[in-house]
Amino acid sequence: MTHDMKILKVGDKEKAICNTCQVLVGVTYQLRDVPFSDQSGVVKDVLVGVCDVCDTVTVLPYQSTPKVKQQLAKQRTSLEVRVPAHMLDILGLASVELGGDTNFIYNIIKYYLHALSNGQLPIKDMDKYLLSDLAKGKAQKRLSLKGKNVAHDIEQLKKLAHIPSTSDLIKSVVLKINDDILVHKNSQPMKFLRSLAAISN
Repeated sequence: MTHDMKILKVGDKEKAICNTCQVLVGVTYQLRDVPFSDQSGVVKDVLVGVCDVCDTVTVLPYQSTPKVKQQLAKQRTSLEVRVPAHMLDILGLASVELGGDTNFIYNIIKYYLHALSNGQLPIKDMDKYLLSDLAKGKAQKRLSLKGKNVAHDIEQLKKLAHIPSTSDLIKSVVLKINDDILVHKNSQPMKFLRSLAAISN
């Protein structure tokens, strides 16, 4: 931190270029809820410079960046979807099949999201799983996924598999896991996940 860094307070004023007005305007520092540009969430009560002309957020001062980063990290590292109860049973059985415990189901899903989104596993016909009988059922159970790359892998996979809904995507991934590990015993993912389970236990 440099010594000349000025700490701003609510009510402080300065001039800045406003992106909306496209001109130099007066800016007043206020506490605002600021949405992320990708609409994935909001940082609440953060000090920002607001344009005196059009009332949009114009400046994010340096002192507010830790709060924004912390919120961003929170958004990015935890993703929650609701799935039918039998899907958690499928993941539990797959985990047992691979020699893992109940927590290992998260590793299985994360591995599949990553391997499918970067082409290690074939993505063909992912959407057909959504037509199967196992895709039906009331989504009553919460599945919480944490991890740095989870959100990125999901976005990538949505485009590749042409499945725009996150919960539908997770359902189709669970049904692929069912197909690969419980039905067809596909050796490629099983070999990798078995060794991962051995380390994780």
